[in-house]
Amino acid sequence: MLTQSKKRQLLSALKEYHRQYLKKSKTELDESGTRLMINAFLTEVLGYTPIEDVRTEYMIRGTYADYVVQTKGKEKGHFLVEVKSTGIELSEKHLRQAIHYAADAGIDWALLSNGKQFDFYKISFGKPINEKKVFSIDLSDYSKLKQNTETIQYLHKRSVTDKGLDLLWKKCEALEPKTIAGLLHNQPILNFIKRALKKRYKHKFTDEEVGSSIDRIICEKIQLEDIKQRTFRGKAKEKKKVQKRYTPKTDQVQAPKTKSNLVDDIPIN
Repeated sequence: MLTQSKKRQLLSALKEYHRQYLKKSKTELDESGTRLMINAFLTEVLGYTPIEDVRTEYMIRGTYADYVVQTKGKEKGHFLVEVKSTGIELSEKHLRQAIHYAADAGIDWALLSNGKQFDFYKISFGKPINEKKVFSIDLSDYSKLKQNTETIQYLHKRSVTDKGLDLLWKKCEALEPKTIAGLLHNQPILNFIKRALKKRYKHKFTDEEVGSSIDRIICEKIQLEDIKQRTFRGKAKEKKKVQKRYTPKTDQVQAPKTKSNLVDDIPIN
């Protein structure tokens, strides 16, 4: 992970990349022109050294991948990059091509890009070979550059050489629905939910009933606006309210009678 200082530098580099290549005034580029963009992205934004870290027209079993990022001392590439022209929308066909190159080279990661959109995939070398999209970002949206910095940082040279891609994959696995579902079905979580339900609805619930409801949550799409948050008054708040109720107002307190005002109370015949 990058430090805050390095993140600021990365954001500045992304803004410059956007200014140079992605402003609306720029015309659409062909694939060779887009490769110049990607070369700038890999070197000026992500910090890789040209030629030494970025290998162009990388030959894989008689065919050529556009780029392979491979730092010094690494036996195989960190990730492969397949480039399409800026005017083309990335498709399943392009993905299959990138996955094919990466699988043949034994590279675990593939980046598919048209200079605007960047789709990053993890390759699983099973039978058959599978891929998992880890993220997809659009750098043409200037308003989201700061947000995208948090994602792009995993591809930066400093992160990659410090096992940043492993951290990215762990994060991806952690947020998988099956992972979250497994956590929700853990006994401590079930017990917590049952206690909360009993306190609120004055009724006991079984593990099976709560588990069934959790399964519905996982399978059904629930609109956030339909979720109602209930608030409960704490003891401190109730105590404060009681104290306020019995606190006499200052304008209702009668001053003690003195000799002078006692005389005023004597009726005059």
